Amino acid sequence: MRPIWVVDDDHSIRWVLQKAISREGIPCEIFASAAEVLSRLDQETPQVLVSDIRMPGQSGLNLLNKVRESHPDLPVIIMTAYSDLDSAVAAFQGGAFEYLPKPFDIEKAVELILRAVRESQTETFSEEPAEAAQEILGQAPAMQEVFRAIGRLSQSNVTVLITGESGSGKELVARALHRHSPRASQPFIALNTAAIPKDLLESELFGHERGSFTGAQAQRRGRFEQAEGGTLFLDEIGDMPAELQTRLLRVLSDGHFYRVGGQQPIKANVRVIAATHQNLDERVKQGLFREDLYHRLNVIRLRLPPLRERPEDIPLLVRHFLSVSAKELGTETKRLSDSALLSLQSFPFPGNVRQLENVCRWITVMAPAQLVEVRDLPPEIKPGLSSGSLHEPLVTARGVESHPAPDVSATWIPEVDFAANTASQPGVSGYSAGRYPVVDALPVMTAATPVVSGWLDLLFVEAEKALERGEPHVMDMLTAQFETTVIQAALKATHGKRIEAAQRLGIGRNTITRKIQDLHIDVKDLD
Repeated sequence: MRPIWVVDDDHSIRWVLQKAISREGIPCEIFASAAEVLSRLDQETPQVLVSDIRMPGQSGLNLLNKVRESHPDLPVIIMTAYSDLDSAVAAFQGGAFEYLPKPFDIEKAVELILRAVRESQTETFSEEPAEAAQEILGQAPAMQEVFRAIGRLSQSNVTVLITGESGSGKELVARALHRHSPRASQPFIALNTAAIPKDLLESELFGHERGSFTGAQAQRRGRFEQAEGGTLFLDEIGDMPAELQTRLLRVLSDGHFYRVGGQQPIKANVRVIAATHQNLDERVKQGLFREDLYHRLNVIRLRLPPLRERPEDIPLLVRHFLSVSAKELGTETKRLSDSALLSLQSFPFPGNVRQLENVCRWITVMAPAQLVEVRDLPPEIKPGLSSGSLHEPLVTARGVESHPAPDVSATWIPEVDFAANTASQPGVSGYSAGRYPVVDALPVMTAATPVVSGWLDLLFVEAEKALERGEPHVMDMLTAQFETTVIQAALKATHGKRIEAAQRLGIGRNTITRKIQDLHIDVKDLD
């Protein structure tokens, strides 16, 4: 069997992949640069080539392009630590078999390589190009799937249905699909069907002839004609009236439509991308949406995850939105403290990315200092409200709101004594031995505990207490306590399965193994 070739300037990556591939009984050879690979390709061809994307000398994308010219049937897997849309679509544009963001789980990486081996043996490998777009940001696995889909759809005219909650970025995805398609030089026309009155929507879509109704003083081209040769994006398609659903179905079926009041059919050369935040399957069952139209639109369904499913993307998005807001307002870009960023990551963001963008605008205008702390965040984002502000109207990232005073007379919340909850165990980096926190003690309930509404408030209180006591290495102590608790919870939820726990936490298998060792986490009772 021909070997697998791995090229990466990082020796540890080469070594790990070589050992893992060899355990599968497949020969593996490693290279430190693209030049070494190209020189060797003149003499032999591997079964699969796995390449890093950024290396000294020639990049992985340059290597990919040259390999595709000389060995078009060779599957190439591109690895990158820069998990963005640019890398994903550039890899697919060059004809990559798959795109593997770092850090990766070694078992999943080997599974992908084995799939590439099977594909190469059956000669089903194909080229699926794409280009780059800057506006969509995300490193979470769910967003990587979206980037892959855009890459794979880049040269297709197929109808796409984008589903996702309001504010999750459905129009950005539609624009990216258009920009990376053969229609990129033609118009992209967007229409929110829920924002147009029912009586005007037909004219908006298909246009009208002069005199076709009262007020129609001139002929008007509709959105289908405006998008000729390009892409028509129909947002909130689930709200389209039933009679217009019938007309849209006819256009999608035979490619022709009539202006309102018109007699001559007009041919439509338009790619339709639709989006909705609603469950169209349920609306079809309820008789609110035509089943035949649903199947016409649902050729390829692309689900956009809500922000709460990808909290690891919040730091990246926050930096972007704060930078954009600062440029718009001509001010210096503000920064968030670790605790403020953690607070944002724990917030569910029902308005998704759009709400986060508004929060960043609010911070740019309202936060008093360049370094933004938890107390500087908009009131609706903070873990809790101070008792002195319960009756006051709040200026929030959504506008002015008022909050009634809650009944806190009988409120008890758990208090954890971090100082008492320690044991003599070996220390970790930056934390002294003998003062390592353990998290197996139950919280103490006390009526004297200050009224707070969330675990971040409780954390704030405990940090204040530790600082007042003069505890050394408070950050290390609390960080270790936090990581221990979260990892224990993940291991309990997965019955001690470390790989699954790491996946659900969004960290690598090697990372969780190292932390279990460093934090001395007992996993015997968690399986």
